[in-house]
Amino acid sequence: MLDVIQTNRRCAFCEKGELGVDYLIAGPSSFICNECVTNAADLLAARNGYTDVDPTQPLRVGLEPSKFVHTVLKKHFYPTYVTDVVTSSRVFPARMRADLQKALNHLFNQREGVTFLGVHVSYSYETCTFSLLLDDIRETAVIAPARYEEVDIGEDEPVRCLENGLWLVSEHNVRYAVLLSPQKEHSRCVGSHLEVAVLAGTEGQTIVSEIFKQAENAIAQAKSYRGKVLSLETGDNYSGHSVGVTVHRLDPIDQDDLVLPAATIELLRRNVIEFAQRRKELAAFNMPLKKGLLFYGPPGTGKSFTIRYLATLLPGHTTLLVTAEQIGLIREYIALARLLQPSMVVIEDADLIARDRDTMSGSCEEAMLNRLLNEMDGLAEDAELIFILSTNRPETIEAAVAGRPGRIDQAIEFPLPDEAGRKKLATVYARNVPVADDVLNGIVAKTKNVSAAFIKELMRRATQFYLENNRSGSLSIQDIDEALTEMLFTGGQLNVKLLGGDIGSLAEKDIS
Repeated sequence: MLDVIQTNRRCAFCEKGELGVDYLIAGPSSFICNECVTNAADLLAARNGYTDVDPTQPLRVGLEPSKFVHTVLKKHFYPTYVTDVVTSSRVFPARMRADLQKALNHLFNQREGVTFLGVHVSYSYETCTFSLLLDDIRETAVIAPARYEEVDIGEDEPVRCLENGLWLVSEHNVRYAVLLSPQKEHSRCVGSHLEVAVLAGTEGQTIVSEIFKQAENAIAQAKSYRGKVLSLETGDNYSGHSVGVTVHRLDPIDQDDLVLPAATIELLRRNVIEFAQRRKELAAFNMPLKKGLLFYGPPGTGKSFTIRYLATLLPGHTTLLVTAEQIGLIREYIALARLLQPSMVVIEDADLIARDRDTMSGSCEEAMLNRLLNEMDGLAEDAELIFILSTNRPETIEAAVAGRPGRIDQAIEFPLPDEAGRKKLATVYARNVPVADDVLNGIVAKTKNVSAAFIKELMRRATQFYLENNRSGSLSIQDIDEALTEMLFTGGQLNVKLLGGDIGSLAEKDIS
C-alpha cells in the first residue's frame, strides 16, 4: 500500500521538491511526484491506444537530463546501489596541481566511454567528496560549466587547472568515477583532492591503483617546474594567474659579463659547476652530494648577479629563490627542492635570519633560525642539493651556520672591484654608448673602492647627462664628472652608501 505524504524529499524522476509539486508518493526507498505519475499514466495509455498522446515523445517531466549530481551518479552505477560503491582518495600538494591536471588530461581526454561533468557545490568551505555529492538533503551539488584557473608554469601557455570536476567512465563493462576538488581546511585550500569511486572487488582496486600511480608519477616527474627558477608566492598575482609557484624568466648571462676576480671565478667553477657535473662520479665513490656555500661581500658586488648566472648555467637544475621574509616557508622550499633535485636553494640576505643569537630581538627570530638549521641538517648526504646563503655582513652570521662543517662547506668572497674590474664594468654598463679609452681610464681613477652597482648607476647617469647636454660622439669626462658630483655630494653621505660608494676614497678633488 502506497502512502500519500508531504515531506522535504524530492521526486526521484523530476527531482522537484515538495514545494514544487502537489504531493509526493513514497516508495520503499524513494519518492515520485503526482506529475510524474500522471505522465507515466499518459504514456502507458498512449501505448495501449487509449489517448492521443504520442508515445514516441518524451514525457513533459521526468525524462529530461538531470541537473543534480547525485542522480547522475546513481544512474551511472545502476543497477548497483551507490551504497555498494567504495571510494579511495589521495591529497596531492596544491602547488603541484599543474602536473596533476596534466596527468588527468592524459588519462581521460582521449579515452572512449568517458563523460566529463563540471560540478558546483554551495558549501565551498569544505572538501567536495563523493559522500557530499550523493547527499540529496542539504544544498545539493549540481552539474555546471567546468571552472578552471590558469596556472603559469613559465611557458608560452599556462595550464588550465580544474576546480571541481567529475569523470564518469564506462569501459569493458566496468563503471567507475573520478572526482577532482580542492582539499579544504578551515575554508582554505591546502591541496588537490583526488577520489576514485569503484565497485568493490579486485577489479575496482586495480583501477584505483592505476589512477593513483599515474598521478604519483606525474607529481614525481614534476615536468611543469623541473629545471626552472622558482619561488613560492602567497600574495596577489596581477597577471590574473593562480598564485602558488612563481616561475622567474631569467635572461642568459654571458660569462664575460661576470666581472669578478679570477680566484672567485675559479672557486665558483669548482664548487658549483664542476661539482654538479661530477655528481655521478662522486656518488660512485659514496661521496656526499649536497653542498653548502656562503657568498659574502659588500653590497652591490655581484652576489645576486652571480646567482642568476649560475641558475641559467646549470643544466637540469631547479633553482629556488628564498627571501628572508619567506623563511617561514623553508620546509616547503626544502620539500620542493627534494622533489625537483638536482636543485639549488638560494637564501639571500641570510644575516637577517641567521645572525648571532645574542643579537636577536626575540624568540620568533630564534625559531626561524632553528627551522633553517633543522632543514639543513635533515638532508641526506645523497640529496642532490646546493645551498647558497648570501650576506653583506658575514661577521653577524650565527656560528652554528657558518662554523659547522656540513652546513657551509665553502665561503666565497665577492670583493670590491679592482682597477681592471672597474674598467671592464664601465665597458659592460656603457652598453651601446661609445666611450673612449681615456674616459674609461678616468672612470677607473675616480672610482676607487666602489661597488659594481655604483659603476652601473654612474654609467646610466652619465648617459643621461650626455643626452641632456645634446652631445655628439662618445661619452665625455665632463659627463662622468657631472654624474659623480650628483651621486657623491648632492645627496650627502647617505646617498653614497645607498649607491655603494666610499666617500673617504672619492674626494671632491678627484672630480676634475
